[in-house]
Amino acid sequence: MAANTLLKVTGLKVAYGGIQAVKGVDFEVHDGELVTLIGSNGAGKTTTMKAITGTLPMLDGDIEYLGKSIKGRGAWDLVKEGLAMVPEGRGVFTRMTITENLQMGAYIRSDKAGIAEDIEKMFVLFPRLRERKDQLAGTMSGGEQQMLAMGRALMSRPKVLLLDEPSMGLSPIMVDKIFEVVKDVSSRGVTVLLVEQNASRALGIANRGYVMESGNVTMNGDAKQLLSDPRVRAAYLGE
Repeated sequence: MAANTLLKVTGLKVAYGGIQAVKGVDFEVHDGELVTLIGSNGAGKTTTMKAITGTLPMLDGDIEYLGKSIKGRGAWDLVKEGLAMVPEGRGVFTRMTITENLQMGAYIRSDKAGIAEDIEKMFVLFPRLRERKDQLAGTMSGGEQQMLAMGRALMSRPKVLLLDEPSMGLSPIMVDKIFEVVKDVSSRGVTVLLVEQNASRALGIANRGYVMESGNVTMNGDAKQLLSDPRVRAAYLGE
């Protein structure tokens, strides 16, 4: 494994609800990269993410993080090692305030001053959260909850941030904001693996991309090249 490869997926096979959803996928994410997995609904993208974080068992293959296999490890365990995920559907603690949700993101940490400093950083990154810091998360809009879920994940100071469909169901203005933030987080040195149905937006900010179809990776390469590839444009950009 190359020294700068943080995450390496080899021959991954996963069944979901009795159907083999992922059929032998290979990809890797290098230190400092923003890599995207694109594909239509049902391509196996979310299943792949769940297997990486240990929330779905693998049928076969291996997942290496920082050069070691993490097969069978639980999500809570992986957060301690710097692998954090923002799940599809956000999963915020609806009966807790925005500030309490952010504090929960730092549950593996004990540096109170650092946690307070990072909450302030999240309020700078997401000004909307500062305005509503004492509001219950369940009363926020979908876009605001997405910002909160991202902020909460960043509170663990991850090496690799996994984002599963962050733009799903959001208004166009909120989609713009979320992609701006993903780009910003990446520029601060956090390695990002982004799963997205919005192929043009994802490839527009990524370094590299992998195209998934029916549980397989069918194309991969430089994001800008994939964005201009006629097959990708026909399949995902309606051209």
